[in-house]
Amino acid sequence: MSTTTSSPSSVDQGPWFRLSAEQEEVRKLARDFSDKEITPQVAEHHDKDGEFPTAIVKKAWEIGLMNCILPEEYGGLEMGALEECLIAEELAHGCMGISLSIMANNLGIVPVKLAGTDAQKKKYLAPLMEAPLHCAYGLTEPEVGSDPGSLATTCVKKGDKYILNGVKRWITGAGVADWYVIFATSDPSKKHRGINAFIVEKDHPGVSLGKKEDMMGQRASYTCDINLDDAEIPAENLLGEEGTGFYTAMKTFQYTRPAIAAGAVGVAQNALDHSLRYSLERQTFGTYIANHQAVQFMLADMHRDIEAGRLLTWQCAWMCDQGIQNNLEVAVAKVFTSDRAMQIATDAVQIFGGYGYSREYPVEKLMRDVKVTQIYEGTSQVQKIVIGRAILRDMAKKMGLDPKVVG
Repeated sequence: MSTTTSSPSSVDQGPWFRLSAEQEEVRKLARDFSDKEITPQVAEHHDKDGEFPTAIVKKAWEIGLMNCILPEEYGGLEMGALEECLIAEELAHGCMGISLSIMANNLGIVPVKLAGTDAQKKKYLAPLMEAPLHCAYGLTEPEVGSDPGSLATTCVKKGDKYILNGVKRWITGAGVADWYVIFATSDPSKKHRGINAFIVEKDHPGVSLGKKEDMMGQRASYTCDINLDDAEIPAENLLGEEGTGFYTAMKTFQYTRPAIAAGAVGVAQNALDHSLRYSLERQTFGTYIANHQAVQFMLADMHRDIEAGRLLTWQCAWMCDQGIQNNLEVAVAKVFTSDRAMQIATDAVQIFGGYGYSREYPVEKLMRDVKVTQIYEGTSQVQKIVIGRAILRDMAKKMGLDPKVVG
């Protein structure tokens, strides 16, 4: 993101705040791909059948929209979090499930970028640029979602291997992935200090998959369990030092949550686009429904929240790219965009009336697709906890209090 250095008085000569020319090119590439390849008919097909969009993913990989954050030294384009958000928004505008199938690799890539050795990066990251391969991120468990410090999956070192036992649930892309980043604990009593991260290959002994989940929305994504039954993982596949897995997991979310927020913005924009067109086609009481103040107010609220959410998302992504701590900002962006996108999709259904409730019209799918953004990668309630604690601790410091008074 760039700004001009001109004074406020010159604002009438052009925008003072804008994306760079290169970022606009990335945005246009993603938009054109979404419009051409993720058509309403394609999105409808994958929503109905739940078929993984292999052909579309391959095309996205071929033009550089997949694995966009891979470092140049391993063959990647090394785009930043902001460019990733631009891609995520445009692809999600076409279909969030298909977008997730294209973008989900980034969630597996980030922890390897953060904590991996050069040998691990060469072995697991470089091949992602040689073929449209997949990876996944395994943190959530059947009884552990929002409390990753209480993992039940265990790891025990035996010689030159770690033995992992447990189940990872709701793992996006697991069904097509060649390897996963798996988090497990060496000692549950240590809570987050006992957690380790591993690169686990699908063919490692003791690794198997559960059934594909039949989900309400984002049905093009292949989400399933990863079962670890005395899974034998080479010790060299430990990511980082022992006991640092929790910090790797949390740091990963600082890089990946902006793209989730961007995806929610993309769905919300699609809902608004459909609502605007429909309001200029549908007539009641002798005029287009666009002329009814009640509808105009809804459209205005939708536009307002999309604009605000997009800027919040770009801000936290920019901070990420600048190496600035963004825990608070990314939590604000994710909870705002996901909650408002859900409301916007709901309002779109309302504007369409009875037609909005029918699967023959597009907006009910948007409502189903965007719901999970309030749940995965940290629920809206968890984001509010993060925000509440952060602003209270900041005030405690200003008041001369020990910030630890806030639990």
